[in-house]
Amino acid sequence: MTAFFITGTDTEIGKTFVTCALLHAVRAKGLSALGMKPVAAGAEMVKGEFINEDAARLRAAGSFDPGLALLNPICLASPIAPHIAAAEDGVVIEPGKIREAFAALKKQADVVLVEGVGGFRVPLGEDYDTADLARDLGLPVILVVGMRLGCINHALLTAEAIAARGLGLAGWVANQIDPAMLRFDQNLEALTRRLSAPLLGVVPFQPGGDAAAVAHSLKFPVQPARTS
Repeated sequence: MTAFFITGTDTEIGKTFVTCALLHAVRAKGLSALGMKPVAAGAEMVKGEFINEDAARLRAAGSFDPGLALLNPICLASPIAPHIAAAEDGVVIEPGKIREAFAALKKQADVVLVEGVGGFRVPLGEDYDTADLARDLGLPVILVVGMRLGCINHALLTAEAIAARGLGLAGWVANQIDPAMLRFDQNLEALTRRLSAPLLGVVPFQPGGDAAAVAHSLKFPVQPARTS
């Protein structure tokens, strides 16, 4: 079993889209793959299910449906910061519940991709955040860089935070979320020279959001060693 933690330089930069594309890329190699969204904030009733949109997209991109209890063990109502949404819902985000769900998924698929929420250090509780979760799961990280003005700074700071947690950066994906970004190639080159991990692919701007269509442009990474 192979697993990675997918994080991003910010919220709304295409983590779920890239995670789905990676799931399709893995499946194209003949392997079974599942996505996991441990914590999701923002959900509604759809055909009798209380479900988050990102979780629904991951479920659709996976090899099969493992059930929302495993795929998305913590689902919160409001589309706001998860620790605030949890407080409003009267929910405690328990890492143990997430670890148990992840352990169950590991037994069911060749590859599990665990998508975080927002950026790398989003609070999940008073003294716990998504970086702590990645560390507790012991997963190497794939960084999705939303290519827009300011992305170089965000990417380098995130890479430093990943290393500070003793986690390996397995690779990064350049997601072209701003089709009008000035000097795209120069920004891409700057990131390639400064990030000590392989570029797994450049995802072109996709107004229609067809993750399967861009799966061929992504390379699946090898798992790096932990840094500490």
